[in-house]
Amino acid sequence: MSKNYILVTGGAGFIGSNYVSLILNSSDVSVINLDKLTYAGNLATIEQFADNDRHIFVQGDIGDRQLIDKLLTEYQPQAIVNFAAETHVDRSIDGPASFIETNINGTFNLLECARQYWKALADTAQAKFRFLHISTDEVFGSLTADEPAFTELTPYTPNSPYSASKASSDHLVRSYFHTYGLPTLITNCSNNYGPYQFPEKLIPLTILNALAGKPLPIYGDGQNVRDWLYVEDHCLAIALVLNKGTIGETYNVGGNAERDNLWLVKQLCAILDELLPTSPNCPHHQLIEFVKDRPGHDRRYAIDFTKLHQQLGWEPQQDISSGLRRTVQWYIDNQAWCQTVTANKYQQQRLGVTA
Repeated sequence: MSKNYILVTGGAGFIGSNYVSLILNSSDVSVINLDKLTYAGNLATIEQFADNDRHIFVQGDIGDRQLIDKLLTEYQPQAIVNFAAETHVDRSIDGPASFIETNINGTFNLLECARQYWKALADTAQAKFRFLHISTDEVFGSLTADEPAFTELTPYTPNSPYSASKASSDHLVRSYFHTYGLPTLITNCSNNYGPYQFPEKLIPLTILNALAGKPLPIYGDGQNVRDWLYVEDHCLAIALVLNKGTIGETYNVGGNAERDNLWLVKQLCAILDELLPTSPNCPHHQLIEFVKDRPGHDRRYAIDFTKLHQQLGWEPQQDISSGLRRTVQWYIDNQAWCQTVTANKYQQQRLGVTA
């Protein structure tokens, strides 16, 4: 077994599991995968790693200080990559308390454990250690149609309990670098899509509802704009930042693919029409249904990833067309996974749409 470990929190969720897959398939590093297994983190998602002896799964909470200390002491990881978070805006509107608990208090606990662990390391190990925190473009607030895309210097103006909790966690991470010298890194990404995304989000929700002949709900007028980032491209950026990023720095990760929600849903319908021409639901766009907008719905997000490109050479490999086609095909081929992870879950009570 490899003696090089990283601790990945939230590694049974959407982006986290894709990142774990990348690490296991492209390096000899072993992964301690810590996940609380809430609705968005599922054992079904990490079944793909069941036979890999470099994947160590631990069910637990980043707020559990004793557990975090134990894992750090036992495995001596060279990095912590923090994906663990409550992420769904609609859920944060319905019940913000869990977002405060996980995204703020949990991150604080993880930072404290990391700081004490890092301080006790030998000089060589101290110099190699990194704490990488995964965040969102939603901390920057909303853009008008004509405003330039978010950069790393854009002021934080979060507009939902979710984005406010993530902004708070970003500030904590930044403070631990400037106050204690903890070698931290932060990435702020645009809207991710791709395999293993929980089906409450706009793209998988649209695909699965269309397959079932159910309405395809779109908030408001459908003109809310997002920058869409294929999850594997995001994971490649994270790996690059972890290995080559300058400590204390923040890096924006975007997909260079601004599209409004109505365009996106229509494009998904067109791909489904092409892949499933005999479906009784063709043409799938006939299922589109506009619904009441959610409170405080940000109009537009856009990410400027110039810094990441110029300093580290990253750019997305998938354009919106190839990424969406891959995603639609994955959900067609993996409907059993979707049924498993959505059984008796929150969206049975209130299935929202998010972008």
